[in-house]
Parts: sequence; C-alpha cells; structure tokens
Amino acid sequence: MFKPGTDENNVQMSDVLCDFCHREWTDELPLLEGHRGRMICGNCLSIAYQLLANERSSNAEAGYTCTLCREGPEDRAALDRTEERGWASPATGAAVCARCVRQAAGALHKDPDFPWSKPPRVAPS
Repeated sequence: MFKPGTDENNVQMSDVLCDFCHREWTDELPLLEGHRGRMICGNCLSIAYQLLANERSSNAEAGYTCTLCREGPEDRAALDRTEERGWASPATGAAVCARCVRQAAGALHKDPDFPWSKPPRVAPS
C-alpha cells in the first residue's frame, strides 16, 4: 500500500507501507508484493508463518479475504480450500491466507539480498 498522497509517478521507498503493520519499506525491512500493490513485510511474514505453518493455528475471522491474493471464502471453496487458515494483523485487521504466507516465505527465504529465513518450528511445551 502507499501512503496517502503518494505521487504514483515518483514512488519512493518511504511511500510504500506494509498492509499489516504500516511500517515503511527500508533497505533493512523487506516487503513482498501481492495483488494490486498489497504488501507484507518480513516482520509480519515471520509472525504469520509462525502461527500458520509452525503452530498450525489461525486468528483470522471466518469468511476473511486475503489482502495479498484477494481470495475470499467463495474463491477458497471453489478451489477446495475452505478450511485454509489465515492470519489477521492485530494492528490493522488485514488478513493473509496460509497459501500466500507459504509462497512469500519461500520467495524471501531464497532472496540473497535479505538475511531472512523461515522461523524454526517451536516444540510444544
């Protein structure tokens, strides 16, 4: 997402925000782009990955629409993914589906420009 008032013909890094925490894009904070300029930062991706992939839990409300791919419950039902978990940001309420989290984590994990790696699984206590 862009800050309000961003000149779309002259977008600067600081104009681009994470849809999930509203942090600005910096050289130290990677952002991954979804559909129509929707963004998730490495920090939010780590939180979502930990919850969805490692803990196999969900905090998104039933019927959520993924901010990154724009798929809603009807889309997931048509693709036989009705039970797909999602993470909702407590800061903004934006939600992301497990499929987008896996894809984004795979891409960022392989990116040589950022020292990001998938959060390790935490053994249950």
